[in-house]
Amino acid sequence: MNIGQAAQASGVTAKMIRYYESIGLMPPSPRSDAGYRRYGEQDLHLLRFIRQSRRLGFGIDQIRQLLALWQDRGRSSAQVKALAQSHVDELNQRIGELVAMRDTLSHLAVHCHGDDRPDCPILEGIAAATLPTPATASTASAASMPVTSSAGGASAVASAAGAANVPVQQAAASENTTGAPSGTSGKDGDAQACHVPQG
Repeated sequence: MNIGQAAQASGVTAKMIRYYESIGLMPPSPRSDAGYRRYGEQDLHLLRFIRQSRRLGFGIDQIRQLLALWQDRGRSSAQVKALAQSHVDELNQRIGELVAMRDTLSHLAVHCHGDDRPDCPILEGIAAATLPTPATASTASAASMPVTSSAGGASAVASAAGAANVPVQQAAASENTTGAPSGTSGKDGDAQACHVPQG
């Protein structure tokens, strides 16, 4: 089958197939007399394996290791589990960082009046030397909120000020060791990979 048919059968775009070949993640395909790439069932299995690995968030180097283990009939499952558990730990760290970012930005947004006035806790928080924690963001914003004579209003301000205590963490950029140019998102699930072309 040609590259278009292989792309349709595997769910990996033609652009990504060429990319995987260029970095040696899959072997170069044989060519027809006319110079077109040709693919077989074994290639489809390989492409589907890569696609599923990408959907689970594995990086290119990790996929190389997974492929080597997959193709090694003498492997031990302990090696595969260790690689998977290491990736789980990385995902948990990234999830924690994303939760901290969400909580901080949510608190800044909650305490922004969102009206015609120029005062904006969101911009002030971003411009600060250190991003405030949700608790400090709430406290600072509550101090600048209009005073209300309503007991219920005061309770609402106090509740918002102490609603969360998740600390802010500086989020590490998603790892990527490929150095490949980025592209448009494709249907093979590679939008998770930074700097990997997605066609």
